[in-house]
Amino acid sequence: MNIGMLSWILDIQRTGINNYLYNIVTAMVEADKSRNISLIHYQKSDDVIYQKVNDVVINSFPHNIANPLSLSKSLKDSKIDVFHLPSHMFPQVSPFFINKNVKKILTVHDLIPILFGKKLPFFYKFWGPTLKFIKNRPDCIITDSVNTQRDLINYLKIPEEKIKVIPLAPGKNFKFIKDKSIIREELELKYGISSPFVLYAGSVELRKNILLLIKSFYKLLKMGVESKLVLIGSLGYGSEEILKTIESLGLSKHVIFPGYVPDEDLLKFYNAADVFVFPSLYEGFGLPPLEAMACGLPVITSNTSSLPEVIGDAGFTLDPDDCNAFADSMYQILTNEDLKNEMTNKSLKRAAMFTWEKTASETWKVYEQVF
Repeated sequence: MNIGMLSWILDIQRTGINNYLYNIVTAMVEADKSRNISLIHYQKSDDVIYQKVNDVVINSFPHNIANPLSLSKSLKDSKIDVFHLPSHMFPQVSPFFINKNVKKILTVHDLIPILFGKKLPFFYKFWGPTLKFIKNRPDCIITDSVNTQRDLINYLKIPEEKIKVIPLAPGKNFKFIKDKSIIREELELKYGISSPFVLYAGSVELRKNILLLIKSFYKLLKMGVESKLVLIGSLGYGSEEILKTIESLGLSKHVIFPGYVPDEDLLKFYNAADVFVFPSLYEGFGLPPLEAMACGLPVITSNTSSLPEVIGDAGFTLDPDDCNAFADSMYQILTNEDLKNEMTNKSLKRAAMFTWEKTASETWKVYEQVF
């Protein structure tokens, strides 16, 4: 069985879907070195995954992005049996219509383009119609959560039996570090950030409910707690309003934007922080809270979409409109060491339930079933 995956340049700043692709391919090959996996992408890359994974050569077939038929030709030339498109947020869908002898798998991580299309930047608006266009073409649709499965059934009328729920996992590099002193010194030296601090990681945009986070942090300071708020991630849509809110509340010296940080530094942030707050309005899965939990960080998040599935009873899941509840929860964790330690233990136990080995194994089973 020859597996083909539509990939893109993985040696850029890895986030989201890039990490999904990287981790499942790596875990699949680690589980069985005889597996034949081809990555079909735009151009040659120096990334190790295009060369070897545990001494196994990964085939790569570049195609011309400007020519959709080029992708279909790559599938034929590489003799692919099962084609996996690891995200619906992609315009090249020709294999779903042309390659009749190839089984097709589509991963739908969320329905953000459909549910939030009117509030998103212009380029997002293409993805919702694309998904509606190809929804009946895959032999199986993989999704990260039961919540997204429900969304696919309710909004796109996709039969439940055609959808397979396979949760994601934190990377192996995200782990608990007992001695915090060294990493805190390193973060202060490199980023000028000292403890204590509240941490958020993800796109800094309105859909992530950053305005509520800022306002609840403002209330936390008014309750007498000394802290900083660190927002890791690139500035997205609505960032102007976010920055104006920070300025109007007089928080310019308290809110820090490190931007994108590499995984080795993100590990340090997760371990050095006092609490992770993720009040997002909608998530297809919600990987940052799980990464934080894998590092033993207490988590406060929303009770919406897939987030309760990920957090379970290990953290606080709150109404994303309740600013006071978020402020009170941060206050409890930052002022109660026993509660903080209890939540650390719960976070570690919960995160251990999710592994990329499980994700890759379940994904490979889907390939076998459709083949």
